[in-house]
Amino acid sequence: MTKTSNSRRQAALSTLSLAISALGANLLLPAAAIAQKPAEIRIALIASKSGPLEAYAKQTIIGFNLGLDYATGGSFAVEGKKLVVIEKDDQGKADVGKSALAAAYADDKVDIAVGPTASPVALAMLPVAEEYKKILLVEPAVADSITGDKWNKYIFRTGRNSSQDAIANAVALDKTGTTLVTLAQDNAFGKDGVKAFREALKKSKLAHEEYLPAATTDFTAAAQRIIDKLKDQPGRKIVWIIWAGGNPFKIADLDFKRHNIEIATGGNILPAMTAYKQFPGMEGGLYYYFGIPKNPVNEWLVANHYTKYKTPPDFFTAGGMSAAIAVVEALKRTKGDTNTNKLIAAMEGMSFQTPKGKMVFRKEDHQALQDMYHFKIKVDPAFAWGVPELVREIRAEEMQVPIRNK
Repeated sequence: MTKTSNSRRQAALSTLSLAISALGANLLLPAAAIAQKPAEIRIALIASKSGPLEAYAKQTIIGFNLGLDYATGGSFAVEGKKLVVIEKDDQGKADVGKSALAAAYADDKVDIAVGPTASPVALAMLPVAEEYKKILLVEPAVADSITGDKWNKYIFRTGRNSSQDAIANAVALDKTGTTLVTLAQDNAFGKDGVKAFREALKKSKLAHEEYLPAATTDFTAAAQRIIDKLKDQPGRKIVWIIWAGGNPFKIADLDFKRHNIEIATGGNILPAMTAYKQFPGMEGGLYYYFGIPKNPVNEWLVANHYTKYKTPPDFFTAGGMSAAIAVVEALKRTKGDTNTNKLIAAMEGMSFQTPKGKMVFRKEDHQALQDMYHFKIKVDPAFAWGVPELVREIRAEEMQVPIRNK
């Protein structure tokens, strides 16, 4: 072979080698592009998007997304990491919620989960958080046992608990010479709420506890039992109602006025509070009403909710926003690190500003301590609902909320 032929052969081999190298580099580009994909922080938001508590869930979801907007200054990112929210519907069913949370941790690879709406669903979900060693931030499920005897270290809660509700209502109703009866749903929400209310009473007399299935629509028999317990009692007579969904206030149509029996309850969503117009002067303890808290976070929420939805923010909207602010604040403290132990360390004792003002995660049980509101209902023709006017703010530090996980 001539010298010229060798040169040509070497040149051809060199060209082929360069082509193969270039092809290899091009084949590697997709992998490199994947590796350079912006980092994400994945959050599961589990709520009863269908079922009897659908309206509550919708508000939580709206509030959560508004909260992320507020807390990140509109970037929806922390430390350059995009916040990705994965919504799941638990249908208000414990088994569905439990499966949804497991799938969120295992399949969706979420870093933190938020929810659910209903207390029975939350109680089914608690062991899942412990199994996967991932945080579940409970909002808005209320039962004391969530941060009580069923609690584990992966559980935090921005939502108020039954004791906070009960203590606030006791502040409003617990007076010497008053006889009380409770009406509640026969589930964890109702039973924990009544237990906490009973323990908070110091001056009044509790004559009877009435429990009914959550789906009850006919209150006739219950009303008669309540009347029998109260009709001959001296002094002020009050039925305190703790109920989620439905319209338990129909019970007042059943001869209560003739026996001077009053209705009392806590706060609720605005559509449910249309029933409150029947009860001017009714008192109770309230978690949130958009017109009560005076702070920059609530002002932002009210203004932006009106702008986007043409309505005021509601009861659970504030809770959803509070949960989002807590998530972002925790991530800021860890510099975007989603390691569970680092998040727990950052969140224990953490204070953060919400539409209700300051909340603090109590180290012992991770319950958010927060202010509540003693209200009295005013009927204003400008509003479709009974307007809760502030009697006084019940400060978190004066409530002495029991630690129930011991």
